[in-house]
Amino acid sequence: MPKIVDHDQRRRDLVQATLRLIARQGLDGATMRDIATEAGFANGVVKTYFGSKADLLAATYLFVFEATNSRVTISTQGQRGLGALRAFAHEVLPVTPQLRDEARVVLSYLAEVAQNPEHARATAETMELWRTWIVAWLEQARTDGELRGEADIESETEVLLTYLLGAQTTAIIGGRGFDFDGFRAQLDYVIGRLGRQS
Repeated sequence: MPKIVDHDQRRRDLVQATLRLIARQGLDGATMRDIATEAGFANGVVKTYFGSKADLLAATYLFVFEATNSRVTISTQGQRGLGALRAFAHEVLPVTPQLRDEARVVLSYLAEVAQNPEHARATAETMELWRTWIVAWLEQARTDGELRGEADIESETEVLLTYLLGAQTTAIIGGRGFDFDGFRAQLDYVIGRLGRQS
């Protein structure tokens, strides 16, 4: 009887192996051969599921994005306004070793496929979902009287998105203020400046 292969599981195994290797060794250390070995497969298996390293990296980015969104769904449940916004940001900012590893994947993906219009469009679509969430939470904060009067929701949304993406870069660079405690303090400042001053 022929062996039944779970192709979706194999894809997940390869994506998770890619994430682990990038976190440990960086993108250059994550060759197709190393990824196959890390996942426990023969070298040729990777090409069966992903046409190129860029395609595998894109799938790994989407895996990280979906994992982040799952955490956001849980952490924002029952919250609204600035509370929900803070909970969301805590799942995106690199404030734990796991989130810092995910930041490495995001940066590797953006560097590798910056010249690929198809992947650029896919990335823009992921950011559009976050933009929609942030706008909704800021509108709730305004309705609830939490938001400072002069805050422009569209502008604040773009600033927050830029900060969250930039924080992933600075987490990898490191240095003063770019550690877990530093990012938590920055988030307190960013969210605090949105609120009404008592």
